[in-house]
Amino acid sequence: MSSTAEKIRNGVDTEQLFGTLDAITADPSLAKFQFRARNRWIDGAHNRTTIQDFYAANQEDTSRTRGFVLDAGEPAILLGTDTGANPAEHLLHALAACLTTSLVYSAAARGVHLTEVESTLEGDMDVQGALGLSDEYRNGFEQIRVSFRVTGDAPEEKLREIVARAQQRSAVFDMVSNGVPVTVDVATA
Repeated sequence: MSSTAEKIRNGVDTEQLFGTLDAITADPSLAKFQFRARNRWIDGAHNRTTIQDFYAANQEDTSRTRGFVLDAGEPAILLGTDTGANPAEHLLHALAACLTTSLVYSAAARGVHLTEVESTLEGDMDVQGALGLSDEYRNGFEQIRVSFRVTGDAPEEKLREIVARAQQRSAVFDMVSNGVPVTVDVATA
């Protein structure tokens, strides 16, 4: 069994972290998750996603007593009314959040105390593709740049290693940089 002398590091319960890793090592079926999002169109570009239930550790997880609600829309220049961040901005948020969480967990596991983690993400996009004006442009981002500022009780080299480890272990980074098969089904009334 893995262990650590300090129970809470960077807000992460390291005993629980190592206990989870040990449990999954002992029973790899515990690693199978299914996350879900339910979306409903409201009006124009405004739509709302609710995230609550998921499958984890060989069972449905109903521990969340209420759903997380995310509104999406478009800025006025793209015919919206700013009812929420647009889907591309939500993707940047997901990438930033996953990289940051992976970084914090990695630092906690390696005994590094962080004092600050900030990131800036920029995604370049020519909307001619998404608007159907030209097939010469892709529909999504052409490039995403992530810039981190990290401070903690480790030397610069160690902090850079932790950021690199976060990049290697971030689920959303993997999905964005390697793609993931997506199937679409339609039911009509």
